[in-house]
Amino acid sequence: MASYLSLGLMMLITCSFAFASDNSPLQDFCVADPNGPVLVNGFACKDAKLVQANDFFFSGLHLMGNTSNAVGSRVTPVTVAQLPGLNTLGISMARIDFAPWGINPPHTHPRATEILTVIEGCIEVGFVTSNPENRLISKVLEKGDVFVFPEGLVHYQRNVGNGYAVAIVGLSSQNPGVITVANAVFGAKPDIPNDLLAKAFQVNVKVVDQIQSKF
Repeated sequence: MASYLSLGLMMLITCSFAFASDNSPLQDFCVADPNGPVLVNGFACKDAKLVQANDFFFSGLHLMGNTSNAVGSRVTPVTVAQLPGLNTLGISMARIDFAPWGINPPHTHPRATEILTVIEGCIEVGFVTSNPENRLISKVLEKGDVFVFPEGLVHYQRNVGNGYAVAIVGLSSQNPGVITVANAVFGAKPDIPNDLLAKAFQVNVKVVDQIQSKF
């Protein structure tokens, strides 16, 4: 597993730089200073004289995420929020753990292309093209397989095996963002009007109320 993980990380880093959607850095590094007084598109730079090795370090991707939840998966992100040294570098990554038949629900990354490699298990992946076609493009991946999800498109992953599955993903932004479709539509605060959703999904208002109550 260690060799696959190393190969996957090298591949993801290379590809993420190739597809980077963030602006290119204008200096060696710009470690994020989340407490800085300046508001910028991203994070202001920490004083370079105060930068330490730990600003470029994250530990924990070897640990299994807790998949005891409604969807049976756990994402462990490594974005600029967890690793300040990623600021301005246009790259991030994550580990995804899946319980048997667990899913990473349909979602989108508004600021990043995603590339995924399977470390353990068998994972069904897919994305949906934009209107009006809304074509589903899907495939079942085995250990060592790689799949890419174009920026902004709704996509999902599902463990189709009876054991646990693990994937590593690379993303072409230091802060790719995540919009989970169900959470955004049915869990908005305040609620999107139920009659509007009923008309959009062509169902009874009571069905919308029932779904909203779960979020």
